[in-house]
Amino acid sequence: MLGLNVLNEFSTLKAVVLGVAKSNGLTPTPEACYDPSSLKHVLQGTYPSEKDMVEEMSALVQIFESHGVKVYRPNIIKNCNQIFTRDIAFVIEDKLIKSNILPDRAEEFSALDQIVRQIDPQKCIELPEECHVEGGDVIVHNDYIFVGVYLGDDYSSFITARTNIQAVGALQSLFPNKKVKALELKKSNTNPLEGVLHLDCCFQPLGRGKALLHREGFTNQEDFIFLEKLFGKEHIYLTTKQEMANMNCNVFSISNDVVISEAGFTRLNKWLELHKFKVEKVSYSEISKQGGLLRCSTLPLIRL
Repeated sequence: MLGLNVLNEFSTLKAVVLGVAKSNGLTPTPEACYDPSSLKHVLQGTYPSEKDMVEEMSALVQIFESHGVKVYRPNIIKNCNQIFTRDIAFVIEDKLIKSNILPDRAEEFSALDQIVRQIDPQKCIELPEECHVEGGDVIVHNDYIFVGVYLGDDYSSFITARTNIQAVGALQSLFPNKKVKALELKKSNTNPLEGVLHLDCCFQPLGRGKALLHREGFTNQEDFIFLEKLFGKEHIYLTTKQEMANMNCNVFSISNDVVISEAGFTRLNKWLELHKFKVEKVSYSEISKQGGLLRCSTLPLIRL
């Protein structure tokens, strides 16, 4: 049996599910795009090829294996985009929580069957139907569970609004000893500079007491100020709008001292190295065209 354990975003990673880019399907039509970045690249004719994305993910596997991380992959569903495993499930403490995601993507969870069978069934949780949640909106930080939400009456008009307030209540009930804090995010269906798809696109705790933040991603500046005080200004890297849209917040920690980052994030990588992180640089720029990056494509199962 797999003994799940995730208490934060940066303890030493032992096991992870990494998405797959094989049999990714045809380039979507503009109408079928789930996020503004994909829409932008479809319209520009720069949507990524399957070959390039497979190569990028293979390089990431090599980094994980060099650090002794067990890498699981989903079963391949023909002509299905299965890159972003963080969307379909997430682990808090010793529980695997199935996301309530866009209906068109529900079959992706079934591709994890061979992994789920290794987990105690009592530790596999499915939230009530009215609780909308995706793993990119859930960040575990020791005593806190941060949840990115959208609270507007026009929730249903935003395909980028993936998590609602009902999910916040459900998570608080599941984890009564945690402080579950909702953070409202700005949304846009068409402009990647003005809207945030998931919380991990504008906020990411790192080891060594550091964090990545994008001020303009939050609807209420009180939420930004709360995070700023929690980590301390001197420990925070603030992204620009363009950096946020390029997914600078969406790096992935292997341990307290090791961060995997996109090779092209020059300013961020210099900052990380200045603060004594070992930065494992990987090319992930093609995958980023779909509105997600390293955290989005990974589902940690065990951190010690």
